[in-house]
Amino acid sequence: MSSTASQITPEIVAEHGLSPEEYDRVLKAIGREPNLTELGIFSVMWSEHCSYKSSKIHLMKLPTTGPQVICGPGENAGVVDIGDGQAAIFKMESHNHPSYIEPYQGAATGVGGILRDVFTMGARPIANMNALRFGRPDHPKMRHLISGVVRGIGGYGNCVGVPTVGGEVNFHPAYDGNILVNAMTVGIADTDKIFYSAASGVGNSIVYVGSKTGRDGIHGATMASADFGEDSEAKRPTVQVGDPFTEKLLIEACLELMSSDAIVAIQDMGAAGLTSSSVEMASKGGVGLLLNMDAVPQRETGMTAYEMMLSESQERMLMVLKPGREAFAEAIFHKWELDFAVIGEVTDTGRMVLIHHGETVCDIPLGPLADDAPLYDRPAASKEEYKAWANVQPLGDIPQSTDIGADLLKLMASPDIASRRWIWEQYDHMVGADTVQRPGGDAAVVRVHGSTKGIAISTDCTPRYCYADPYEGGKQAIAECYRNLSAVGATPLAVTNCLNFANPQRPEIMAQLTGCLEGMGDACRALDFPIVSGNVSLYNESKATGGGSAILPTPAIGGIGLLADVDRMATIAFKDEGEDIYLIGHSVGHLGQSLWLREVHGQEAGSPPPVNLVDERKAADFVRLLIAEMGATAVHDCSDGGLLVTVAEMALASGIGANLVGQGPLNKGRVGDLPVAAWAFGEDQARYVVTVPKGTLDDVLVAPVAVDKIGTTGGAALSFGTSQIPLADLRPAHEGFFPKLMDAEL
Repeated sequence: MSSTASQITPEIVAEHGLSPEEYDRVLKAIGREPNLTELGIFSVMWSEHCSYKSSKIHLMKLPTTGPQVICGPGENAGVVDIGDGQAAIFKMESHNHPSYIEPYQGAATGVGGILRDVFTMGARPIANMNALRFGRPDHPKMRHLISGVVRGIGGYGNCVGVPTVGGEVNFHPAYDGNILVNAMTVGIADTDKIFYSAASGVGNSIVYVGSKTGRDGIHGATMASADFGEDSEAKRPTVQVGDPFTEKLLIEACLELMSSDAIVAIQDMGAAGLTSSSVEMASKGGVGLLLNMDAVPQRETGMTAYEMMLSESQERMLMVLKPGREAFAEAIFHKWELDFAVIGEVTDTGRMVLIHHGETVCDIPLGPLADDAPLYDRPAASKEEYKAWANVQPLGDIPQSTDIGADLLKLMASPDIASRRWIWEQYDHMVGADTVQRPGGDAAVVRVHGSTKGIAISTDCTPRYCYADPYEGGKQAIAECYRNLSAVGATPLAVTNCLNFANPQRPEIMAQLTGCLEGMGDACRALDFPIVSGNVSLYNESKATGGGSAILPTPAIGGIGLLADVDRMATIAFKDEGEDIYLIGHSVGHLGQSLWLREVHGQEAGSPPPVNLVDERKAADFVRLLIAEMGATAVHDCSDGGLLVTVAEMALASGIGANLVGQGPLNKGRVGDLPVAAWAFGEDQARYVVTVPKGTLDDVLVAPVAVDKIGTTGGAALSFGTSQIPLADLRPAHEGFFPKLMDAEL
């Protein structure tokens, strides 16, 4: 067999991200020294990004099943039943390292990749979301990163014709040297037209479609599985380049072919490109494959098999066709002006064999590449050890607020609460004409085309909670997503996630990972909210000058819910003057890890608010009942900033003010006289603010949760006690942060 390189040296092995022990496993798996092409294939398939070798044993503990689940983790995306013979198909993935190196293309190709994960299963994408984390707003590189990421997301999503309907953005110094860009897509398919990736049928053709293969993105998966050193800029060639117009053609061509009976299996070429797609298809089907590398469409001359197998050029798919259907499929892809090539066939050998220029350049068993990849149970710090390492200071004496109104203005203008209008106005959130709740609310809602049903979508995580207490932070991420879906009236269905952590070889980072997963799992079980897909992104650290060593633990959650009738959807905006304002849920005024404590007093101290999952479920059930049957006119969940920020956001969304009294519970369960700051800015969980026409709930004497009347809507100010803040003052504070920050970029 031909070798594509000189003898493999320890330096070459290290450059491919394999440890000496892992290389020994390669030698045992194939019974000889690999050539460079074979080494490259092992390196990407055994990378963290593709193999989940540091997280898999913990991921297996998550709840992934339920009566609504059609397909859980293991395929390109998760699939849940939404009735009427239809399914929602969705997933979230990371593109963190590429977006830091080249923000526009990194973010754009992140969107393109997650779109392919969804439509490769037969779904027409109906919505994109995102979850973004940036460093200090005044960091010298941050405006460039924000501008590039937002333009990349908008540039790709707008051109491909899928609305970007919402997302979330956080800022913290821990992301100075390693931003996070997590992209989510939701699609709709018929339940009898869902496509999977397991190859079958010895002799069936393996077909390559889409764009040609170039040298962009080589070692992208390996680069995404290592932390940043001082040479991050030198990794720019590992960032892929996307073309949304080609992606749009690819969507239409694939969906047209999927309407026939020609496809046996299909897989997108994402991380590790042709390698991962072919290995995953063959290993899932228990078959082998023979690929002719000369037949791979190439856009550059002199490409080696190594380069073709590891390239992460975008807008490409791999499929297995039924015998005799090649010409039929080729006609469809040529009609859409896309490449189509038969590059190999399914075999019964259980091996990957590559032929290039008439010579065998790769002949390795498939089992070790996928099923037998390394699996690590890495040491994790104990809870006591983690607490000592994290060094979160106790809350101590709660600071007093001398001016609640001034505190509110400061919070509304702060990076984590300020309006994201500058961002979402750059996204086409109405293309397709089915978006019924736009960005700015608790959850986006997109109509299932041709029906009254709606899919609600939310992305959520509070990293500062996860750092202070990984278990409670993991619970809270799931619970907040559950609340946001319930707040628009949707029944939560299922979760995807993107688990962003630092170096798993550090016991304290593994403690974050295992703690967050434990909390997430408990919350999903308690709320019947299974996890059906996801992605793990590790080694999010930076040694670059001015960057923090490790990101905050950030298990981003993407959830979907079902609305039977979009006409009964709730929004956060007050609807009329003179309506009653109620606080649903129990308040104790928890200020540990609150934004008020951080933004007003400069402290990141105390424990995060505890999450009572029984209360979460009761409150959500009651809120959905209020929306569906009891005339709730506006709903908003309480989260960052607490009660006063929640009411202020509802007022600004409508232009109608509010007069709050902060007393008068209808039921037992309300804690007595709270300090005013704790009442106003405490971040207690399982709470919502709801408005109803005057008197609607006066006769409700028994409720499953605390139900407190806290005021009425009306006027042009937010009034509480002796304080009165005009909406005319709140609005510029809330709207001004991003335009002011990004002025130099506009």
